[in-house]
Formats: sequence, C-alpha cells, structure tokens
Amino acid sequence: MMPIKIINKYIFKELIPPFAISLFFLTFVFLMTRIPEITNMVVNYNTGLSSILMMVLFTLPRFLEFTLPMSAMISVLLTFMRMSGENEIVALKGAGVSLYKLLPPVVIFCVIATCLTMWITVFGVSWGKLSLKKKSIEIARSSIDAALQERQFNSELSDIMIYVSHVNMKTRDLKDVFIEDRRTQGVTSISVAPVGKLIRQDDEMVYTIRLYDGMINQVNSEDNSVTNINFGYYDINIDLIGMQKGSSKINKELDERSLADLVQLIRAGIDDKANKSAALMVLHEKFSIPFACLALGILAFPLGIQSMSLRKSSGFSLGIFFFLLYYFLLAAGWSAGETGHYPPFLGMWLPNFVMGGAGIYLLIRNAKEKPVQLPKVVIRAIFAIQGLFKRKS
Repeated sequence: MMPIKIINKYIFKELIPPFAISLFFLTFVFLMTRIPEITNMVVNYNTGLSSILMMVLFTLPRFLEFTLPMSAMISVLLTFMRMSGENEIVALKGAGVSLYKLLPPVVIFCVIATCLTMWITVFGVSWGKLSLKKKSIEIARSSIDAALQERQFNSELSDIMIYVSHVNMKTRDLKDVFIEDRRTQGVTSISVAPVGKLIRQDDEMVYTIRLYDGMINQVNSEDNSVTNINFGYYDINIDLIGMQKGSSKINKELDERSLADLVQLIRAGIDDKANKSAALMVLHEKFSIPFACLALGILAFPLGIQSMSLRKSSGFSLGIFFFLLYYFLLAAGWSAGETGHYPPFLGMWLPNFVMGGAGIYLLIRNAKEKPVQLPKVVIRAIFAIQGLFKRKS
C-alpha cells in the first residue's frame, strides 16, 4: 500500500508543472487576440493604461473557461507520454502495478481542475462579461470617439445607435453614416447620409455629428405618422454628460447573468421557445464545460500511455486536437439547440459523454494489453497542428 501512495504522490506532482506552463501559454495566446483592439483604443481613443488593464482582467475569465480544461488534458497527456517514453510505465507494470492503480491521482487532479473551472464559469464569466460591458460603455461615454467603431452598430450611448462604415480619426470624417435617435419621447428619427464629420464643441463633453446630403425618417408612435426630410447638411448634438446621468440601466445578455439571476429568469417563464432553449443551454454550459476537465483527463490518460509512437513534442498538439474535437461537438450542440428542437441538456453534455466514454474504452483496452492505434487521419492532423505552432513560434 505504501509504494502505491508514493507513486500516486509522484504522479500528482508531475502533473502540476505542465499544467501551469500550458495554462500560462494558452491564456497568453488567447490574450494576444485582443492586442489589435487594445492597440486601437490606445492609439485612436487615448484610453488610459488602467482602463486597458481592467478590460484585460475582465476578459480573463472567458479565456480561462476554455484554457483550464485544455491545460488539464495536456498536462495528463504530457506526463504519461513522458513516463511511457522513459519506460516508467513498463517498470510499474513489471512491478505488478495495474493501470487502474495509477488512475486515482489523475482523477483527483482533474476533479480539482473541474472545481476551479466551475468557479470560473459560474461566477467569473458572467462577472467578467458584465464588467467588460460596463467599462466599454464608460469609455464610450467619456469620449464619443470610442463609440464610433467601424462597421458596428454602436449602442453604448443612451437612446442613440450609430453605424459608420469608415472613420478617419485624424480628420474626423465619417462615411456611410446611420443614426437612430430615440431621445425625443414617442419619436424615433433615423438619419442616413453618405458622408459626415465629427465636430468637438468648446465644451469637451458636447459633440456634433454633421451629416451631408442625407435623409431623415421620423416615426411618431403617438399618432403613427411618418415624416421624410431631405437635407443638405444636418447637425446632431450629443451631450455626453447628460447621457451619463440618464442611463444607469444596462440590459444583460444571457451569459452576463449570474447563476441565481439565470435560474430565476428560467423559472419565471420565457414565452419564446428559442430564447428559453438558449437560456437552458447557457445554464447547462456553466456546468458541462467544467466537467470537460474530467472527461478529457480520463481520455488523455490512456492516450498518453499508448502514444509511444509519437514524439514527446506531439503531446501538446494531440491535446489541442482532441480539445478542438470537443469544442466542435459543443458548437454543433449549440447550433442544434438554438432551434429549440434539440434538448439543451444533450447538446451541452454530449461532448463530455463522447470524450469520457472514449477514454474509459481506451483505458479498459490498455489495461488488458490491447491498445488501440490512433487512426492515420488523427495522426496527420496532430502533426499538422504541431507544424502550425512551429511556424507561428
């Protein structure tokens, strides 16, 4: 009994370094995707460093939601590939230690990763997304420049939605401008113009959007009248201070709601079938993704033991491949569940059942000394991913 405890402690300690390295590397790669947006905000919108760091912090939970399961799988895979390559597994088998006795430290490690990921998905993701939304609105309302994102419907400003196809931040020229103004009660004004210009007034918190050669459509909801106006130029004044005071309420998306808030919304009843299905999928996703640590970890255990034909450097690519397969199944479940005709529970949990079931099957085969070779298409995909990471590095 004592040698088994020593072996289990040894395996558990060996799992920690590759997990930490993988988590840092993958999270850093995900954060790099935000660099263009951050650079744009610093250069064009003069956003302060503290605001940028806060936005990065708010983004981290969404990244960790996926990098934690990936890192857990890669850690188990690399650890047992190394032990197999250095004949430690052969030595343990020769000493009468079965694969089942090596499983407890893997399960404990994956359960810890599951609990950590669940804390992120249940509390961190909704907090991060909502905080990021509030911070973006705060930045947009402190300077209208930040609210004029190209080719996006910018609705951060209260009661005004702006769309522009191109913004020249040096000359402040606008192209293909669409503005929906709901600041007048009962009246919705839609202004469209091929060109425009952003003008800052003497008061730094008051801006004017001047439109040229456009058209205004005004809809009065009280008497159901519609007015059409053509203009040579037209000014729309925006008082940022007034908008900040009069717009404290923020509409929450489903993934921005806390667990209690989401459950309360579902229990209150959602009339639309598609929206109800989406809410249920978000709820199940908060728990299914954490359990991916356990399912993928069990799959990585036999894969690492039998992958002696692959080089050690391929272990990382092998982990990426199977997580991409997991994410593909998860995305397919989302697509099928959005219609409301596919059970949300099955859509969110089926990838775990598939990966966990495959891991249990491979473990039983390996324990009986009947390993299953990976299909050639899988091996080719692994080497392709490995080559992609080499070219990037």
